[in-house]
Amino acid sequence: MSGLVVLHETGLRLRVRMPALAERGFRPGWLESWLEAVPGVRDVRINRRARSVAVSFDPARTDRGAVLARLAAFRADQAPASAGGVGIAGEIAPMVTSAGAMAVMPFLSQTQGRILTLANIAPILADGADTLVRQGIKMEVLDALAIGLATLRGEVYTANITAFLLALGEFLEHQTQRRSDKLLRRLLNPEPAAAWVERDGGLVLVAGDAVAVGEIVLVGVGETVPVDGRVVEGTALVNQAAVTGEDLPVRRELRQRVVAGSVVEEGRIRVEAQRVGSDTTTARVASFIQASLENRSETQRMADDLADRRVWLTLVTGGLVYAVTRDLTRLESVFLVDYSCALKLGTPMAFKSGMYRAACHSVLMRGGHAIEHLAGVDTMVFDKTGTLTHSELVVTDVVALGRRHLSEDALLALVASVEEHASHPLAQAVVEAAKERDLKHISHGEVDYLVAHGLATDVEGKRVIIGSRHFLEEHHGIAFARHQATIDRLLEEGKTLLYVGAAAQGRAKGGPIGVVALRDTLRADAAPALQRLRALGIDRMVMITGDKQAKAKPLAAQLGLDAVHAEVAPEDKAAIIKALQAEGRKVAFVGDGINDGPALAVAEVGIAMPRGADIARATADIVLMDDRLTAVVDAREVAARTMALIKSNFNIAVGVNTAVLAGAVMGWLSPVMSAVLHNGTTIAVLLRALAGAGLAGPRADGPGATLH
Repeated sequence: MSGLVVLHETGLRLRVRMPALAERGFRPGWLESWLEAVPGVRDVRINRRARSVAVSFDPARTDRGAVLARLAAFRADQAPASAGGVGIAGEIAPMVTSAGAMAVMPFLSQTQGRILTLANIAPILADGADTLVRQGIKMEVLDALAIGLATLRGEVYTANITAFLLALGEFLEHQTQRRSDKLLRRLLNPEPAAAWVERDGGLVLVAGDAVAVGEIVLVGVGETVPVDGRVVEGTALVNQAAVTGEDLPVRRELRQRVVAGSVVEEGRIRVEAQRVGSDTTTARVASFIQASLENRSETQRMADDLADRRVWLTLVTGGLVYAVTRDLTRLESVFLVDYSCALKLGTPMAFKSGMYRAACHSVLMRGGHAIEHLAGVDTMVFDKTGTLTHSELVVTDVVALGRRHLSEDALLALVASVEEHASHPLAQAVVEAAKERDLKHISHGEVDYLVAHGLATDVEGKRVIIGSRHFLEEHHGIAFARHQATIDRLLEEGKTLLYVGAAAQGRAKGGPIGVVALRDTLRADAAPALQRLRALGIDRMVMITGDKQAKAKPLAAQLGLDAVHAEVAPEDKAAIIKALQAEGRKVAFVGDGINDGPALAVAEVGIAMPRGADIARATADIVLMDDRLTAVVDAREVAARTMALIKSNFNIAVGVNTAVLAGAVMGWLSPVMSAVLHNGTTIAVLLRALAGAGLAGPRADGPGATLH
């Protein structure tokens, strides 16, 4: 688009004249959404009369060039149909006409004044009639009755002032709703980054969503990772704040995972694409939140039902007042008392705000019902592996066995050199341990891999077998019975063992070579997180694990858990949840595995860890984007504060409007005062809901506040 003129600029703000703003049919909301999809854009203000748009941005994430390029690429005719609507100008028009009517009223005759007033309030009367026909008795019907009565009685000033106040209230309500939607809009518009893809021996620049699974993407300093994938070459310092909310950049190197939306701050990496387009983390976050907004909670339904019943209360009260007093002014005042707006709009806005605050802390909540249920939970059940402990294994012991002992480093180097050809967690842990010790690669022959059993290869003329004890003993005749005491000691310590042996070949005798012991480690934030959960009202905490009792009980005691279920088969996890529910407890389950799906589904609230299987994330009510247990605490705190906010807003709305209703019944309040007070109450409730009940700390307003 040509014709852009920069009118004024600072390091944080840019004001541009844009001829398209004067075109007929231009939709300001579409331009706002278009600009706010740019990472780093904080606020957009459009002045159609001046044909200018002002853009505030974060210079650390974008610059004037990116903003101007976005403006230049804007095409008004590409706006979706949903981008229409009356717009702000259409909402302001009723206020302008009401104010104009009041301004000229002193110069008109009584008849002319009534005609002008009828013309001004005609939309309100029409809306009331349409609502009555289509939906029955609603607040719009009572508003129309009150203003219509005032006009018929010749109270033209009262009618026009009331119409102005109703229009003002509606405008402020819509503005507040727009603000709440704006909180989530940036979370819902992940912009695909450009990608340098290796194709046909060269580098090709394509849109991020045009990358295919398996292709290699090159990402350098300052560039956004366009796909979810694993590093195949290079090392980089990656800022994941826009996706996970992590405050500090993380190091990413060979075989480590990177997510779309992250930004490379230092270094250069080649990434193999594993998830692309709509399957990337940022796109799935947007899809998750969009689906969540469609889920209405029980609290919302109750608020709507109560609001509808309050309309009938107002109608019946008005009828009784008129029957007793024959005072039409009191009737008008009563009809203008509106419970419904504050009750119907305040609750969903508070839920939106809670979802946004939670997302800023890397917690995705699947709608208001997830917030509602989490706030009411009194019991939390944790799967051990990957939840209370890290899902990534670490090598703890390298034990050489047999007559000819290898050194610890030699044994680890041997195992790592073979296991680097496998992709399972044990193999990755062994390879990482060898890297940390800077051990050299040991040459070997072609590796034979038997799924779920182990690997075999030739090393210096010997057939080396690595895998499970069953694989080595049953398939290759390598017996470990002589070393049972060592093996039992390691197993009692809760460690997983990788067995290494040599198969008999010709005259060469086979036998055990050694074992490598691994285990998952307790999360550093596990104990503090559980303590905070108790402070937030969780009075029972339970651990489920497939480990032996001897291993599970010490861990449970260390964390101060109330109960532990050890040696639990995957299919039995849901039964434990149901047993707790049968005791009258409201249960949240935290897990991450494929076999956690049934437990996540049966609990009042299912919480999936970020490294969880896809089925666990799909089943869960809440998905954590940051791999920390304290995110569960953040979720509980946001939920509790959001529900407390909804309750207090409900009490304010009902209390103040009831007082206004009483004042109207007694004749102490004029219709204008009734309109002022009920609109003021509604706006106050909406603003409180918009402010939300977020958490303290940098994540609430920090870089995690937007996802791109």
